[in-house]
Amino acid sequence: MKNIVVCRFALQTCVLITLTILLIGCDDIRQKGTDNIQARQTEQLMSEVQRQIGLPNIVNFQQKKIMKMILEECDKENIVCYAYLKADYTGKLVFIGKCIGYGIPFSAQYTNPEREVYPGGYERGFGSLPQPDPNGLFMPTSSSATWLLMIDSENRPRLVYLEPEIVVSPFMLPIE
Repeated sequence: MKNIVVCRFALQTCVLITLTILLIGCDDIRQKGTDNIQARQTEQLMSEVQRQIGLPNIVNFQQKKIMKMILEECDKENIVCYAYLKADYTGKLVFIGKCIGYGIPFSAQYTNPEREVYPGGYERGFGSLPQPDPNGLFMPTSSSATWLLMIDSENRPRLVYLEPEIVVSPFMLPIE
């Protein structure tokens, strides 16, 4: 009788463990089923597009060459530029001063704005979370503001923050 109780308990435990494993697997299938179907269908369509059309026959890589030239030009030290604001009503440019370089968008980030996470380990997939810049702030993904390193009246480089509606400067700007 004792053996029957032990066998019955073992059988119930095995059934419970098996059902738990199956339910966990079903949950994954239910959550990922539609996404997997759509991903497979999209992959099939893209394979057909590639078969029929292929990639463009780019041979001169002109845009890549221009981008390289732009990046190299922006990398030059102490390049003097002239900053202007566009007047809202007249559309005319208003000179605000000389600056070093071309300015940096406020939304530019010094570090990678996201970090990868593996909530269930590598086999369960991954995602990403935002991460702060070294100053501890989470920078915006886009902004119309710009940082300029302007040259003040004593010929010193000074940082100026500009937005379309506001300009913030550590020194007086000439006003026309």
